[in-house]
Amino acid sequence: MASIRTLASTGTLFIDFRHEGKRCREYTRLEDTPANRKKLMRLVQRLETDLAAGTFDYASFFPGSKKNSRAQGGRVETQAAATLVPPAPMPMPIGAPFAAQWGAVARETPRFEQFAATWISENEVAWRRSYRRTVDDIVQKYLLPRFGERVVGSIAREELLQFRSELAKVPGRKKETLSPRRINAIMNIVGLILKEASDRFQFICPFYNIKPLKIPKSEVQPFTLEEVKQILKAVREDFRDYFTVRFFTGMRTGEVDGLKWEYVDFAHRLILIRETRVMGEQEDEAKTTESIRDIRMSQLVFEALQRQRARTARLGKYVFCSRDASPLDHNNVTKRVWYPLLRHLGLKARRPYQTRHTAATLWLAAGENPEWIARQMGHTSTEMLFKVYSRYVPNLTRQDGSAFERLLARAIGGGVETSVDASEPTVAHGSLSGTLEEADHE
Repeated sequence: MASIRTLASTGTLFIDFRHEGKRCREYTRLEDTPANRKKLMRLVQRLETDLAAGTFDYASFFPGSKKNSRAQGGRVETQAAATLVPPAPMPMPIGAPFAAQWGAVARETPRFEQFAATWISENEVAWRRSYRRTVDDIVQKYLLPRFGERVVGSIAREELLQFRSELAKVPGRKKETLSPRRINAIMNIVGLILKEASDRFQFICPFYNIKPLKIPKSEVQPFTLEEVKQILKAVREDFRDYFTVRFFTGMRTGEVDGLKWEYVDFAHRLILIRETRVMGEQEDEAKTTESIRDIRMSQLVFEALQRQRARTARLGKYVFCSRDASPLDHNNVTKRVWYPLLRHLGLKARRPYQTRHTAATLWLAAGENPEWIARQMGHTSTEMLFKVYSRYVPNLTRQDGSAFERLLARAIGGGVETSVDASEPTVAHGSLSGTLEEADHE
């Protein structure tokens, strides 16, 4: 293994490695700083790759060294003025024969297309069907056109960075470019493939220090209680119970669309989340381990499901289904029912998934135990609640000291009472308009 060391007498860096059984040292005039070590690390990684492949050319790496290809050993200073500069990489056009570019390394590693297929076949047993489709889509659409004919050992870090830059210009949905989340997903797959290949064929993985892109924080946009009432009053009757369940259980789209009657426990008033529906196919397991949960039915949900049972239980196994007993197509519902309804009511267009966020804010505003809410939502902890939803319930996030003032006034006496009564379950503007008590009286 090559290493970067510091010469005690000068404080400059040098590379220490073994070649043909002899110890070699190549010296620089670079001071020992993180930036300079990073520069040399790129050279060291290329050096180790060529040493392992048997293609190391001393003169190419260290043109000013007296050793050159003889590698006689001993201390020899390079003629470089400031740094050791790695040789410029050979051009690597897609589809070009690898042997003409990197010589012996081609005989050591398989083509990317071949190894990607191997990697998928070895790992798919642990994947859900939906994730397998996602991986196939990424590999076929993005990775194979770019790296398919290359051998895995020839792909350089610089190419991966260039590839990521190119992805940022690829059109996405609605003629927009690919999102940072999608780009990260693509880069994650190529990184996993290359890491496994590097472990298996003993070359340095080029996917190092490539950090994921920052993903902009997505703002939740829950409906107010008044807006929920408007929607449920105006929606088509055959979809009223469907959206009632969505608004007051926090179920994900795939969970409610894939809900079967066998998982509706009227006796104990529970909805058992055991399966989900993704990309038009039923998954026999929920999204995550935490997603497997039991949701408590409120009275509104209990009555809605009883009405739905009278409507669809005789048709088949799905709670919400079409007339032919097939499960609902959420894209069809969104385009033909949901968005037209919001336009009709003059409400801001939001994805149906916001019904889940609405349930969370309603529970919080009602003062339910955060741990109970987290279990209903399928979260691992309450962190998500306080990070994402708490701003919609100012009672939980008050920072003006008024609550502490009232505590002191009651316990000790004196002090100044604030004019704002934090005990009232009021909700921030733009979230739950009015109080829950007012909504109950309407």
